Amino acid sequence: MKKYLLIAAAVAALSLPLSAGVFAEPAPGEHHHHQFSAEDHAAFTDAKIAALKAGLKLTPAQEKNWPAVEASLRDIAKARAARFAEAKDKMKEVREHRSVIEGLQWRSKALAAKAAETEKLAEAAKPLFDSLDDAQKRRFAVLLHTIAKGPHHGHEWGGPHEGPEHD
Repeated sequence: MKKYLLIAAAVAALSLPLSAGVFAEPAPGEHHHHQFSAEDHAAFTDAKIAALKAGLKLTPAQEKNWPAVEASLRDIAKARAARFAEAKDKMKEVREHRSVIEGLQWRSKALAAKAAETEKLAEAAKPLFDSLDDAQKRRFAVLLHTIAKGPHHGHEWGGPHEGPEHD
């Protein structure tokens, strides 16, 4: 029973926003009931990373590969928070003055940064993943996907929430 409670708690924690965008605050211009502070984001980052680790139930031998994964996840959270802050500053400009081309350029830059972050995470996570048993690998995939998708998952650029404010 305790095992199921821990997994349920991990999934619940992972459903919270991690940071801006493995990570995200509501985008400028979106109207949400709650605005998260930097302290809130740090707390959610800590909770999601702890939930991932707890859900994996690492052995002492596997523990040695965890610090690289955690550091990579924290780096991603910081980088996405910086991109969000940049987007928030850009949104202070009048929306009509931003061209479609500027939006495409910003989006391209954000996607390239995400690709680089994802590659670094894959490199950091490979030794740990290779040491996991089949059950841990399944949990790793589910828990990491829950972290990575963020609250804006599924919003395609060009839809109702388009533009650089969405990382």
